[in-house]
Amino acid sequence: MPVIATGAGLPAVPADRLDPGSLRRRFASPPAWRPEIDGDGQRFAGRTPVRAAVLVPLVVRDGGVRLLLTRRTEHLRDHAGQISFPGGRIEASDADAVAAALREAEEEVGLARDAIEVIGALPDYHTVTAFVVTPIVALVRADASFALDPFEVAEVFEVPLAFLMDPAHHRTHEFEFSGNRRRFLSMPWDGDGPAPCSYFIWGATAAMLRNLYRFLSA
Repeated sequence: MPVIATGAGLPAVPADRLDPGSLRRRFASPPAWRPEIDGDGQRFAGRTPVRAAVLVPLVVRDGGVRLLLTRRTEHLRDHAGQISFPGGRIEASDADAVAAALREAEEEVGLARDAIEVIGALPDYHTVTAFVVTPIVALVRADASFALDPFEVAEVFEVPLAFLMDPAHHRTHEFEFSGNRRRFLSMPWDGDGPAPCSYFIWGATAAMLRNLYRFLSA
């Protein structure tokens, strides 16, 4: 879909705010701020809201903090093939959103809880598919291992947090759906590994990352 705008006129989050210590301090003493995007738009008719949680896993590497993302398998009913955070519905057995995000991350990608340090949360995000999603932000040890659930997750990959926190890489798209104009963000990433690979980060995932940008730049 056509790109109607980018965030090239906005400043990137300074590098000294993206190290683990600064991220811990920012969430421990958050500034006054407001999320830019609180949802996709009007919820599809006939759907009852469902609470969900996702983990925003920030892997602490020597070369800088990197965000871990998943690519969902193509046969799933919801969000097939899309780039997403590990996460899902908050079950009755979960104590809270943090517990749900940790459980889902362990189930989907095998990320052990003792490798994760939860440092905070972002405001809830409302999807048109009726999910009310709480993003739980956490630091992940560099030596963490992964074991993917092949039914849900096709692959995991990492993106430098500095790349995502530079709005020059944020694109706004517009389209028409059921007679209404809708917009969404994308943050395309071409990868930095030995084999060429492109990832189209968009929709709710990109919107929550844009809110993280607003939080860290406030």
